[in-house]
Amino acid sequence: MNLMENARRQAAEIVSAAYAAAVRSGTLPEAEIPAVAVETPKDAANGDWASTFAMQCAKPLRMAPRRIAEALLAETTLEGSCFERVTIAGPGFLNFTLGAQWYAEALHAVESLGDGYGRTTSGRPEKIMVEFVSANPTGPMHMGNARGGVLGDCLAEVLRWAGNDVTREFYINDAGNQVDKFAHSIEGRYLQALQGESSVAFDPSWYQGEDIRELAGELIRIHGDSLLSLSPEERRQIFIEYGLPSNIAKMERDLERYKIKYDVWFRESGLHESGFVEETVALLEQAGVTYEQDGALWLRSTDFGCDKDDVLRRANGFYTYFAADIAYHRNKFAVRGFDRVINIWGADHHGHVARLQRALDAIGLDGSHRLEIVLMQLVRMMQGGQVVRMSKRTGKSLTLSDLLDEIPVDAARFFFNSRAAETQMEFDLDLAVKQDSENPLYYVQYAHARICSVLRGVEPADPSAAPDLTLLTHEDERQLIKAIAQLPDEILMAARDRDPSKLNKFGVQLAGRYHRFYDACRIKDAEPALRDARLALCRAAQQTIKNVLSIIGVEAPERM
Repeated sequence: MNLMENARRQAAEIVSAAYAAAVRSGTLPEAEIPAVAVETPKDAANGDWASTFAMQCAKPLRMAPRRIAEALLAETTLEGSCFERVTIAGPGFLNFTLGAQWYAEALHAVESLGDGYGRTTSGRPEKIMVEFVSANPTGPMHMGNARGGVLGDCLAEVLRWAGNDVTREFYINDAGNQVDKFAHSIEGRYLQALQGESSVAFDPSWYQGEDIRELAGELIRIHGDSLLSLSPEERRQIFIEYGLPSNIAKMERDLERYKIKYDVWFRESGLHESGFVEETVALLEQAGVTYEQDGALWLRSTDFGCDKDDVLRRANGFYTYFAADIAYHRNKFAVRGFDRVINIWGADHHGHVARLQRALDAIGLDGSHRLEIVLMQLVRMMQGGQVVRMSKRTGKSLTLSDLLDEIPVDAARFFFNSRAAETQMEFDLDLAVKQDSENPLYYVQYAHARICSVLRGVEPADPSAAPDLTLLTHEDERQLIKAIAQLPDEILMAARDRDPSKLNKFGVQLAGRYHRFYDACRIKDAEPALRDARLALCRAAQQTIKNVLSIIGVEAPERM
């Protein structure tokens, strides 16, 4: 139920009907006219909706906009509409003012829908996959994964609230060169731990993290030095079979701690084992977009406008990560039947976007339109006015686990979702734990807790009686109701723009509207009928803030 959109549409219909009536009466000529434009006026004093139709029609009707507006106003009928008046302003704006019944209906909508208020039921929902994080299981998750995790999770939830069938997916890169390097890295630390640091030269290209040493230590506790008698190939296979599941399980634990739960964990290795990568590359060959050179198979990416061609199969017969990525996305569309796929990627992957989309185009999957990539910019962690790069525990780069040891999960989620993905952001660790109104999360949560306190402390005169909501005529009351009514539209716009940070901004604005209402309008000491109406407004504001925080994935506390 989107009452704001309904009002906008109704205003457009009223103007269209007025024009038709003016043509019939002869006060306006008939002509080919544009669709009626209705928008929110910059100044609320000018009404709730404004139409520029008179200015739009000045040229086709060959009349002054003001004269057109006067003719339209003379034919305007508001009976049965949500508006109480229409006025003319400036050169010919038609300004619509909502009536008391609309405000009452807005609050009734929140009460009737409760936890579902803001959801849209789509007549044609899309089956959408949102794939995000998909970090290599060869090491801990970093700050890019922390930001991408929240952006992906919140976007998936926004799309779900907008009426779509949404699947959250994590792609496990458990095949290819990085897995071989992972096995060699563990082997190097295993040998060094048993035979001394000088026993093996640790290759600088191997993974250097403390987590590799920890895995080697765990393997020593399990196997002792018995693995030394195995061939390097057998030994590395054991390291892979232990290390990858161990790291994947830790990822799952960290992400669940972060309030992220995936519907699907998809393994790259399954694509290779099933022959799906080979089959996909064969389809590209059949499409005539490949060629062989120096024993390798190449995709003609330059034919698609890319700056270079890409290797699909190396001369040694192994398929590249790019080939597997094409196969993976073919699986999403051709096998699992998703209408749309949205990936959250780091901005450093921008050069890969067109290549992947065009490769899917070549095999008939319309990747240019059905595959969307949300490119995410870097985040800088700040503390005490300084950039934080190191973990206090390990002295290495700050990981997701380190971050959640430093600040509450809700703060991490809210702050990482506070900027659009394409915007670089600074994450202020000091602000995230601040317990005052400077902290936007605290500001919104405090508004919710404040409302709960009011509702605990003030009883309606007759709990079984419906309050008279038409008594809510104070400007701050009406501005709060309009803000509450905006939630469905905010969700739809966030889904349309693939920008869940709009919900953060809306939550802060809504909290501000409530605080202003609370300061301006007495509740406990108001006369009984008005007090009951204001309590109903409090309940609607409380429910709306709770729903906003639920979409972002943070708590709505009842006490603070």
